[in-house]
Amino acid sequence: MAVRNVFLTGGTGYMGSRLIPRLLARGHRVTACVRRGSEGKVPAGARALPLDPLDAAALKPALPGHDTWVQLIGTPHPAPWKGAQFRAVELRAAQTMADALPGSTIRHAIYLSVAQPAPTMKAYLAVRQEGEALLRATGIPCTFLRPWYVLGPGHRWPYALLPFYALLERIPATQAGALRLGLVTLEQMLTALLQAIESDPPPQPRIIDVPAIRRATLP
Repeated sequence: MAVRNVFLTGGTGYMGSRLIPRLLARGHRVTACVRRGSEGKVPAGARALPLDPLDAAALKPALPGHDTWVQLIGTPHPAPWKGAQFRAVELRAAQTMADALPGSTIRHAIYLSVAQPAPTMKAYLAVRQEGEALLRATGIPCTFLRPWYVLGPGHRWPYALLPFYALLERIPATQAGALRLGLVTLEQMLTALLQAIESDPPPQPRIIDVPAIRRATLP
């Protein structure tokens, strides 16, 4: 397995703070770009880089020497009424990434998106779709992970929906939607992210949807 030099934005968040120790344990090198004052939140062993993660001009000089960029920036606890925040945070993060990628040493851009199509969270879905389109347009090999809801610490109430999902997945008329918008665990997400990082950059944009997240394994 080749060692990756990972540039990570969103490294102090729900998923990033748990992903970094696993990357380090598997021998990868990690630079976590964080806002000034948050350096102490970066897990030990990773390099904390205090820069504005929403400023392409600041990020571009930091990219040399990295081959993989993992973008995990997002609004905590997304909700339908947070549309303005989605555009200010998620969309700006994707635009920053798209602006900084061309001409860099990054060979693989990995972007945390969302399951689609979906009947709810339309503002969130639109922003993530726009983010994917911006990254596709760079021509840099991309992988898009598309979970719907991630079960884990602080995110446990949907466990009550598991029997309902299991039923919908058995009914032909609802099976496709139930699988696409199914629940995944934090462990499954971390495994899927690691699998994406350690995989070769895809010749065409790679989509890792809910069923693929559930199937993800590591050597």
